[in-house]
Amino acid sequence: MSDKKTVQVKLIRSVAGTRESHRATVRGLGLRKLNSESTLEDSPAVRGMIDKVSYLVKVL
Repeated sequence: MSDKKTVQVKLIRSVAGTRESHRATVRGLGLRKLNSESTLEDSPAVRGMIDKVSYLVKVL
């Protein structure tokens, strides 16, 4: 196991009716369906993506 920090995100709201760029960001975070979860490396880029779609996701 590496010593890199990770962050776990969960899609808690539907992407229906949201901006195309926000849908692409959610896909970039590795989230597909509602309530899907993804574990990602904690980096400034990932944090920025989470901030962009903060109204759709929850950090666990």
